[in-house]
Amino acid sequence: MDVKSKPDEGAQLDDNPALFLNRELSLLEFNRRVLEQAEDPALPLLERLRFLCIVSSNLDEFFEVRVASLLAHHQQAGTAAHADPDFDLDGASAECRQLIARQYALLNQEILPRLSENGIHLLRRADRNAAQKAWVKQYFDREVRPLLTPVGLDPAHPFPRVINKSLNFIVELAGKDAFGRGTGIAIMKAPRVLPRVIRLPDELSDKPGASYCLLSSVIQAHMADLFTGREVVSYSQFRVTRNSDLWVDEEEVKNLRQALQSELHGRQYGFAVRLEVGRGCPRHLADFLLDQFAIDRSRLFAVDGPVNMGRLLELASGSTRADLKFAPFTPGFPAKLSQHHDIFAVLGRQDVLLHHPFQSFQPVIDFIRCAAADGNVVAIKQTIYRAGANSELMEALINAALRGKEVTVIVELMARFDEEANINWAERLEEAGAQVVYGVVGLKTHAKMALVLRREPGGLRRYAHLGTGNYNPTTARHYSDFGLLTADQALTADVNEVFIHLTSLTRPTQLDAIWLAPFSLQKEVVRAIRHEGAIAKDGKPARIIAKMNSLTDESVIRALYDASKDGVRIDLIVRGACALRPGVPGLSDNIRVRSIVGRFLEHTRVFYFRNNLKHDVYLSSADWMNRNLFRRVEVAFPVRAPALKKRVLREGLQVYLKDNVNAWELGSDGRYRRRKPRGSQARFSAQAALMEMLGAAGDAHAHNKEPENGTDSVAPRRS
Repeated sequence: MDVKSKPDEGAQLDDNPALFLNRELSLLEFNRRVLEQAEDPALPLLERLRFLCIVSSNLDEFFEVRVASLLAHHQQAGTAAHADPDFDLDGASAECRQLIARQYALLNQEILPRLSENGIHLLRRADRNAAQKAWVKQYFDREVRPLLTPVGLDPAHPFPRVINKSLNFIVELAGKDAFGRGTGIAIMKAPRVLPRVIRLPDELSDKPGASYCLLSSVIQAHMADLFTGREVVSYSQFRVTRNSDLWVDEEEVKNLRQALQSELHGRQYGFAVRLEVGRGCPRHLADFLLDQFAIDRSRLFAVDGPVNMGRLLELASGSTRADLKFAPFTPGFPAKLSQHHDIFAVLGRQDVLLHHPFQSFQPVIDFIRCAAADGNVVAIKQTIYRAGANSELMEALINAALRGKEVTVIVELMARFDEEANINWAERLEEAGAQVVYGVVGLKTHAKMALVLRREPGGLRRYAHLGTGNYNPTTARHYSDFGLLTADQALTADVNEVFIHLTSLTRPTQLDAIWLAPFSLQKEVVRAIRHEGAIAKDGKPARIIAKMNSLTDESVIRALYDASKDGVRIDLIVRGACALRPGVPGLSDNIRVRSIVGRFLEHTRVFYFRNNLKHDVYLSSADWMNRNLFRRVEVAFPVRAPALKKRVLREGLQVYLKDNVNAWELGSDGRYRRRKPRGSQARFSAQAALMEMLGAAGDAHAHNKEPENGTDSVAPRRS
């Protein structure tokens, strides 16, 4: 079917693969948008470098997870990856190749020269003066050479095991070795304990500013010193990317934490999915590596620079040049909370809505800290997905357990790339006396909930925090998320039921307010979409606005298509992968899709349904993806206070629909086109507007003012 023509009705519509955009290619389209941030000359130079590094990190995960899982699936099924119409491996590789070529061209032709003009010099061997070369030689002899262990390959020295994404070198040698043998190949691992970006002493430079060099450049400059009496014919740096998914048979193991601990080491040696080499690597050496790692040539990438561009993030983060970074931003603090020491007294009267990172995450930490210290609090329950290695919030939970409170923590041990940190927290919590469980077998616990039970004159009262993002203070400074602090009776009762479900493994009772995956969330989302369609069929105004990270679930997309055909106006704000085709005549005429890529990572999940002016607003931990709706424990919860509804609509949706600076609109061809101001239209950035509206500077002016039109961080609580 030509997606631009009116589709047939019925089964033919359901079965047509052209209805959906490819998920993998959509993910790569997202990275194109991130790369354009790096290409934007209006952004500070070190921030452009940071975006460049983010693309590298994202592509690493794309190969480690998406490509690896799809290759594994097809190997198990005994079919070729290209035989699956839903996954075009060749097309994905071609897209990656284009992205990577643009990355390195931007790095070499613009970013590094501009950095040098601004006094930040990343020096290659030919760029270093005599004094710097001497210092590098001393550094190599003192800090690097003692840690290097070149392995000359022969039957007694087989090809070494190479760790995922580590820096390595392949070296071709001529001349006799110590035992009279001729030409050979050596493999050498770069020490992982050494920094990848090294600052040279300022006094050695003949240029103003700071000079740096890469560890790979230091090693390559002195490669010959490592093979005394032999000729280094050729060499190349290389890096192999491996499958990083952990798999544990949760139904067979007796202790998931112990099983995961034994599996974590093996992640470093999963099957190889990508090989990166230097641009000058001889073909026969690249072929040798491809053979060793059993990688198809289509997944070989020869790059014009460091094989791990992401390591240049050390340069962006380590520099003290504030003039080349975003201006510092201090998040705002809700006025009512800053005026009251008793957070429970505030929540007893009204709900508190937090919008991170524009508002501080500190009230969430304070909520748990106050609960830990409050003598009337008898129990705390919380889910943990990604808390980070260092966390005040987790320390507060440990302190609560040490004080003798009943602390129950649902720790998700299978949170990808956070497994080790979560295992460590689980152990510390148990040592402190907390009850720790690991969710439900076969399902990841992705819901963000905390529940406090407090003894008060009227009996036990529940207080809760529900959020769209993780309990991670570090990412809360960089990710946009909503959080709701509440004593709402219906909401907190539902939260308590979800915790009982997670610990007892009983089926949850009927919930009054919360939509819970994998039980009711998908059904309720589809029902709400179809309800808007029914309203539109009656000739009444119908509206859906939803914001999320990814939209790939086909059942939800079909419901949106049907609603569009019924006349519902639909705006979707989807940061990353989107499988829905907007703007197809007769199918999705009334659907617009846009993506926002800016200073902060858009992470909020907000669902709005006009519902005959009832204006239903839900916040959620879940994207509209099959895994979130059916294979995870997720919650969507209503915002019911009228003033807070207005805030969510304005801050979470409307400003993003107005954005003409960081917004991209999706076409039915799967390509995104950047929105720009038209004519005399003023530039408007949603994130900049929210920083001004909610940040400390704006908060200082409004600190003592009463809320107007629901703009304050608190609003009357509705039971």
